[in-house]
Amino acid sequence: MKKIIILILAVISVITVSAQQDPQFTQNMFNKLANNPGFAGSRGVIATSILHRSQWMGFSDDGAAASTQNFSVDAELPSLYGGVGLNVVKDNIAEFSNLGLQASYAYRTELGVGQIGMGMSVGMYQSGLNGGALRSAQSGDPAIPTGDVKGSSLDIGAGVYYNTQDVYIGLSSAHMTEPTIEWSDGQNFSLTRHYFLIAGYYHELSSLLSLNPSIYLKSDGATSQLDINTNLIYNNKMWGGVSYRLDEGISLLAGMNVNEDLRFGLAYDVTIMNAMSNSLEFMLGYNFKIKTNKAISKYKNPRFL
Repeated sequence: MKKIIILILAVISVITVSAQQDPQFTQNMFNKLANNPGFAGSRGVIATSILHRSQWMGFSDDGAAASTQNFSVDAELPSLYGGVGLNVVKDNIAEFSNLGLQASYAYRTELGVGQIGMGMSVGMYQSGLNGGALRSAQSGDPAIPTGDVKGSSLDIGAGVYYNTQDVYIGLSSAHMTEPTIEWSDGQNFSLTRHYFLIAGYYHELSSLLSLNPSIYLKSDGATSQLDINTNLIYNNKMWGGVSYRLDEGISLLAGMNVNEDLRFGLAYDVTIMNAMSNSLEFMLGYNFKIKTNKAISKYKNPRFL
């Protein structure tokens, strides 16, 4: 039964791929560069992060029917009046796979009591399907290739990101040109333009406790996803919180700053409709210190916002 469900998921992925959403991450507050190139260089360090997400746990004998990995690194470059970044994301649903590679640049300047970054990203988006592993002859669906097919296209994004010591807000768009990807068997589809809105606030409740509410809105114009997040931080070392994804489910979050440079976090998603659709996510981040002569440190946010 599970194999049949996975096959159905893969078929749906092929048929509706032009309308699919970009990969989602519950710990989106730690993963801003993935959707907004304007974020590059905003922290004044060489910041790296790795995320792994296992989705629809219970549908597959291997533990999850879908998995996503993301690696990002960004750094401030005063000589270029801003920051640069690199984001790599790999997404797998059964035998269907996507690979995105984006290089970003953001021009940064002071604005009011904070700093604004205006950025663009240029890269490659590759999509493929191992049709032979799905035994399309038995499925009888001509939309599924009989072998391994793939294709790629140029991909462009843009974004604006503003932050102060305690507040951030960002607006961005991915797949701006809605590029067309042609598979090696002649099938083709277009990536749908996506829009993202992120915002968060850091509020000190006491000398030991702080509250970090945030929102994450993603839309392709036809469908939308809204995450409402709240993290309670103890002594700027440990945090725990909850996230509500509108009409889908809730997530539990927890993590720790091992030191001022190293941190890790976990998120567990509980869906409303089916417990077998639950997901588990792991995050690891590390910051490398860099020295600059540009005195804008008062606008950098050392917290995990």
